[in-house]
Amino acid sequence: MNKSELAKAVAEKCDTTPKQAVAIIDAAFDVIADTMKSKDSVTLAGFGTFATKDRAAREGINPATKEKIQIPAKTVAVFKPAKPLKEL
Repeated sequence: MNKSELAKAVAEKCDTTPKQAVAIIDAAFDVIADTMKSKDSVTLAGFGTFATKDRAAREGINPATKEKIQIPAKTVAVFKPAKPLKEL
């Protein structure tokens, strides 16, 4: 399912237009992204938690040259599904 299909499905469930559904979906994604940028998490009961996790720097190997390289530390986005979602 892509974004337009999601918007169409949301519009049908909420008795609204697909254009309004796209605006609502975009706003929700923006709020989630902004919250994660500030290193907070977003928990949706029955669905899951969107959060960030710090990854430590580590040494890796370039598969083409077999040369050792340093992979820098970074922050990554993670999603942990809630139990009801896992059970589906």
